[in-house]
Amino acid sequence: MSPSRGMRRAARTAAFGGLTTGLVSAFLVRTALSSPERREQVRERWVGVWCSAMLELFGLRVLVRGPLPGPERGRLVVANHRSTADILVLLGAFGGRMVSRADLARWPLIGVAARVAGTVFVDRADAASGARTVRAIGRRLSDRQAVIVFPEGTTYAGDEVRPFRAGAFVAALRSGADVIPVGLAYARDSQAAFVGESFPAHLSRMTAADPSALAMCVGAPIAVDRKARSGALRDRAHEEVQRLVLDARRLIDGG
Repeated sequence: MSPSRGMRRAARTAAFGGLTTGLVSAFLVRTALSSPERREQVRERWVGVWCSAMLELFGLRVLVRGPLPGPERGRLVVANHRSTADILVLLGAFGGRMVSRADLARWPLIGVAARVAGTVFVDRADAASGARTVRAIGRRLSDRQAVIVFPEGTTYAGDEVRPFRAGAFVAALRSGADVIPVGLAYARDSQAAFVGESFPAHLSRMTAADPSALAMCVGAPIAVDRKARSGALRDRAHEEVQRLVLDARRLIDGG
């Protein structure tokens, strides 16, 4: 690694820690001083500020195409997963709650920020945890919140969208929420995109990466028919996300 990349990694790591600690502390104080009915609004504002600050810190510019849905209905936002930065992009755009792997809650500082942001944690190896997560997603969708999931289940490299897991779509059917398909693509020279590595290695490489761009294409909401099967809804969402990923690839490549 060049000295400049090493310095960038050190500076970003320190800035991440300082910004996150300061914002979390300010959020907790503001929440304690707010009435119960305003606390969700405070959380949403804090999440938006934190995501914007982190994207700027990591030098990521986001190109957006497509309409962002309003809060009239519950929204299940489903996207491909290509980088840790996906979380910042989607939470910043849609707000709401993220569904994430359970071990993230134990990570120093990152886990604290995830818990403060209201993340729904799931242990995919535990069937009981999966069932609890489906119920938690359903409650939030019924409350007209946005819930963001990566139905592939983990991070992959490239533009091929892997098969989706069905759990979140069960929650969408039960609540009658719209499904919002999203496709993400990173610039081909972006060092923020996952390339087949461990999670710590991916984060380490991101902190030293040059500034880069990614594209987010948002599809039309898929209205849920409660009589439909979750597998059919899952497959339709998968098809839409794959189409949107290819649109995002053309957008980021200038095609």
